[in-house]
Amino acid sequence: MSSDDHDPAGPTNEAGGVVPSPAQRVAAARDKSRRGLPVWQESLLLLALAVVLAVLLKSFVVQAFYIPSESMEPGLVEDDRILVEKWSGWFGGEVERGDVVVFEDPGGWLTRGEVDEPTNPVAGALAAIGLLPDTGFLVKRVVGVEGDTIVCCDAQKRLVVNGVALEEDDYVLEDRRVRGCRGPMTGNCAWEAGPVPEGSIFVMGDNRGRSADSTVHMCLEDETECVPGDEYVPTDLVVGKVWLLLWPTNRFGGLEDTDAFDDVPDAS
Repeated sequence: MSSDDHDPAGPTNEAGGVVPSPAQRVAAARDKSRRGLPVWQESLLLLALAVVLAVLLKSFVVQAFYIPSESMEPGLVEDDRILVEKWSGWFGGEVERGDVVVFEDPGGWLTRGEVDEPTNPVAGALAAIGLLPDTGFLVKRVVGVEGDTIVCCDAQKRLVVNGVALEEDDYVLEDRRVRGCRGPMTGNCAWEAGPVPEGSIFVMGDNRGRSADSTVHMCLEDETECVPGDEYVPTDLVVGKVWLLLWPTNRFGGLEDTDAFDDVPDAS
């Protein structure tokens, strides 16, 4: 066969089809890789990655919540959306006095109106992976940590922690319904709590007249329908510290730190 009779399509197989050359096979493989996955497969892959990232963020970094009541006014208002940070605990950080924390209900603290369960499976799934705010949690300020003693109140009607009176003007709501002192949910201004047990905290809302907090679960004198110790929250139930107010946007930002506890000594 002369050179003029050479088939430019290349050799054929037994069925008469053209056998691609090595260079043609490489080129075809490149074209296929450039085309990538079908659109539906890419969409599923991106959705799966988004879910994994959301779960990791919720588990280790931040978690979204909403404020279910007026108990933390004026700083946090009912229906506010907040982010809670979890990285403080990565390196052995502990809950401190003055922190505003979110924690799971220790049992019987939340009322029915404060538990807004998802109304459909989709909302429940989105909340579970962190794409919607979680419910069934409380937001309070830490007033006492392990070993602390809290007394209500001194001659100026201030809370006293480990013998030091607290100046709480920066964050406590001034409410005409609250008379006499800054710890009235027990119904009086003469009570004492502590020492706070190991691995626990004593918490109160900033709206002292509308906060079902540790003071509500105390056993007061002559009270029989209560369980001693129920006023303390195990630190294992603490999700994290409030980091950012997301919504409404006109109040977007972090909560201001307080120096009210700076002079409080550690419990001896």
